[in-house]
Amino acid sequence: MPHYIKVSQTASTNTYLSRLAATLPGGTVIYTPSQTAGRGQKGNSWESEDGKNLTFSMLLKRPPVKARDQFYLSEAAALAVVEALTALGGDGFTVKWPNDVYWRDKKACGMLIENSLDGADIATSIIGIGINVNQERFLSDAPNPVSLINITGHEHDLMELLKRVCSRIEGLVESMGDSSAREELHQRYMAALYRNDGQQHPFEDASGHRFMASVAGIAPDGTLTLLHNDGTLHSYLFKEVKHIINDIVL
Repeated sequence: MPHYIKVSQTASTNTYLSRLAATLPGGTVIYTPSQTAGRGQKGNSWESEDGKNLTFSMLLKRPPVKARDQFYLSEAAALAVVEALTALGGDGFTVKWPNDVYWRDKKACGMLIENSLDGADIATSIIGIGINVNQERFLSDAPNPVSLINITGHEHDLMELLKRVCSRIEGLVESMGDSSAREELHQRYMAALYRNDGQQHPFEDASGHRFMASVAGIAPDGTLTLLHNDGTLHSYLFKEVKHIINDIVL
């Protein structure tokens, strides 16, 4: 079972946990009511009002998946959050590739997963997650945040949600040693994927070029393949392509 350690304040739970990872058992969860410099993908920051949201990192050691298939860990974490938020806030939660969690067209959760490799294996994985729970107003320039309280109209127990998410991550990761379980996980991830409806949607690549495409697939390493409206297939790594909604690049 996960082991929870509360830190009164830290710049980043991922950074805090990475410094202690060698001395802590797998399943350790570092969480804090006050994260002062939360990190996201490619150096993005994460806004969180003190005491209102979940900011935490979970340590996995020697997960039963090879380095080449490490994206399964991302799928498991994202699905765990979707399931937990759906149980509390109803339908409308999806995963925006690679692992952000959205409610309709607004961002409810961000993740930063950092893996340490040992040859073909994963030595450690630190799954950092920020979930907007009880924060009603957002002051940063993030274009589209939403919290659980915005959706449901009432506050939620942070510790209960934390335990629900971490227990589900643990269960999904433990099942990954079985190839059929990994395939089932991937199919569920694809079913939960934002805008994976077979329709053409607007995207923007790293050069700023905008185009219409639909999701064709996601590889075990996380590479996204899009079917462009001219019938060609193109593959993208993280941050090489983004969704566009109402002229906002997400």
